[in-house]
Amino acid sequence: MKNRIIASGIFLLTIFLFSCKDKTSFTISGAIKNPAALKMVFLLEADSSQVKMIDSTTLSENGKFQFKHQTLYANLYKLRVGDAVYDLIAKNGDDIDFSTDLKDNTHSYVITGSDDSDKIKEFNKISNFYGEKNNKVVAEYQEKSQALGKQSDSLLKVYMPIFQKNMADYGTAVLKFVNDNKKSLAGFYAATSLDVFKYEPQLVAYADEIKGSFQDNPGVQQYIKQMEKVKPVSIGHKAPDFTTGGIDGKPVKLSDYKGKYVMIDFWASWCMPCRQENPNVVKQYNAFKSKGFNILGISLDKETGAWKKAIDDDKLTWAHGSDLKGFEGPTETLYHIEAIPSNFIIDPQGNIVAKNITGADLEAFLNKTFSKPQ
Repeated sequence: MKNRIIASGIFLLTIFLFSCKDKTSFTISGAIKNPAALKMVFLLEADSSQVKMIDSTTLSENGKFQFKHQTLYANLYKLRVGDAVYDLIAKNGDDIDFSTDLKDNTHSYVITGSDDSDKIKEFNKISNFYGEKNNKVVAEYQEKSQALGKQSDSLLKVYMPIFQKNMADYGTAVLKFVNDNKKSLAGFYAATSLDVFKYEPQLVAYADEIKGSFQDNPGVQQYIKQMEKVKPVSIGHKAPDFTTGGIDGKPVKLSDYKGKYVMIDFWASWCMPCRQENPNVVKQYNAFKSKGFNILGISLDKETGAWKKAIDDDKLTWAHGSDLKGFEGPTETLYHIEAIPSNFIIDPQGNIVAKNITGADLEAFLNKTFSKPQ
């Protein structure tokens, strides 16, 4: 009987302590081994657009510190300890313990009291692993370039594929992490590290899946809204029709290409990346136009003279149109153009089958597409 009374008392005490826990703020208690001359620790908050310092504290003589902070929603925070930065996710009610050793060059750390912080730590391992791989590739390329005394196309042909494969492997690893952690903010922050141009279909699908989650986090909600805007012009959807002014003054319609393969190419005379890509686009057009490949160039120029001169200079012999209103033109708004060059490849059924592919990727796509029986 006595043991039952004791057990019951412990149970009630646990409930009492839990109910008395402060749920209006979160606490981070930290311990730093080998702090040397370190005096201050900083707490930073990350939102969808910036990282800002929100608090600082003095390190005690025995290397201890503590932050107590209120937050409107679970969010990503960073501890800046000397030259190192450590990520964590916190919400009101969390009682987080953090420890690290400043002599550890790998900046490893232990954190408890926040499951999402363990997840963001797991993601950072992925990010750091591929970041280090790419840093080694870049350093090796630069070392060999310096030895030659110039940049070398032959070296680029060796190292660029390695770099691109690392980035592709990173994307695969991050997508797996995101899919495994859809209920965690760590999954969201991992998703935002991916190139929207390259992984748009997967990110649109992810945004659909997390609707209704993290409703109090403005960064997440803004991201979901952005993906909803992009969705109608993402791969697999019908390309919306439009009419714009042609270079010869006559109207140009997307519907004129019904039943054909066509690439809508958004560019401008003043856009250097566009002009640098144009020779490749010309090459692919000349190689595949006889097989049924068409291009409709849509310029973001606002002045007809510069637009026409660039067409002539770059030998762009396909059809051209423009609203002559830059990014604010109705066609650009319809297709949510926020950067150029941008392109959309549309199949004979009017579906968007590829988006924002350039260079060797464009050639590979066209080779694959036009090698199939049409």
